[in-house]
Amino acid sequence: MPRSEVMQHFLEGENLGIVLCRQLVSENYSHALVTNKITDDSFVSNKSKERGYLFPLYLYPKTEGQQSLDDNQERRPNLNDKSVRQIAQSISLLFTLEKEGRKGTFAPIDILGYIYAVLHSPSYRKKYKEFLKINFPRIPFTSNQNLFLKLSDIGSELVALHLLESQKLGNLITTFPVPGDNSVTKVGEAKKQLKNVKNGKGHLYINKTQYFDGLPQDVWNFHIGGYQVCYKWLYDRKKAKRRLSQEDIEHYHKIVVALNETIRLMKEIDETIDAHGGWPIR
Repeated sequence: MPRSEVMQHFLEGENLGIVLCRQLVSENYSHALVTNKITDDSFVSNKSKERGYLFPLYLYPKTEGQQSLDDNQERRPNLNDKSVRQIAQSISLLFTLEKEGRKGTFAPIDILGYIYAVLHSPSYRKKYKEFLKINFPRIPFTSNQNLFLKLSDIGSELVALHLLESQKLGNLITTFPVPGDNSVTKVGEAKKQLKNVKNGKGHLYINKTQYFDGLPQDVWNFHIGGYQVCYKWLYDRKKAKRRLSQEDIEHYHKIVVALNETIRLMKEIDETIDAHGGWPIR
């Protein structure tokens, strides 16, 4: 069913949003993903109960019907004013409606980056594991300005990676060395594991002769919500009986980089939190 009351805010102009689940049937929490487009409720998971809810960063005014010159055409942050004032006072920064880059200020995008970093903290996911199964995540905020800004920067890196917009995506770590018809026929049998694994990396065959080389084991096993990302992307193409184009192959290389960087940044998030005294953050 359409959800125009939410999705209109991604059709009227540029926006970002986080998709979250209210309840989980999965054992571990990995149910947060960013988007800059409209989504369906299976964006994060298609498992029972794990329906996705999209939280846009900005709200746009409705454009239905004729508007007068006095109508407010500016987008506004989808943030609680009282909470924003408390955060601004706590970290001694001036809140601006849009990112200005001026020293001593922060904007909605910085809050989104901070939230996204917290949601990807392994220690946060472990500490609040049982609560995360039964309700939307609650985000603890810090009164330490340096910690807020550092986590916001890391979260912004994750956002760029997950939208496949990061410049780091050009630093490929996998190859596709064997020519062939690029048909996807072998992925899907019991989530086929990597072959010829050495130093944590191996071959991922898509048919009898062709494979992605140098795929890290932890990247292959990485989940976002209800999906094993590297497996699911290929399995969908096997099911559709598609042959990979050169663009598809390059896209898959970038997915691997994005997940590999995500794993690294998740460790960095916890290291940053530990360096500032660990949980709980106020």
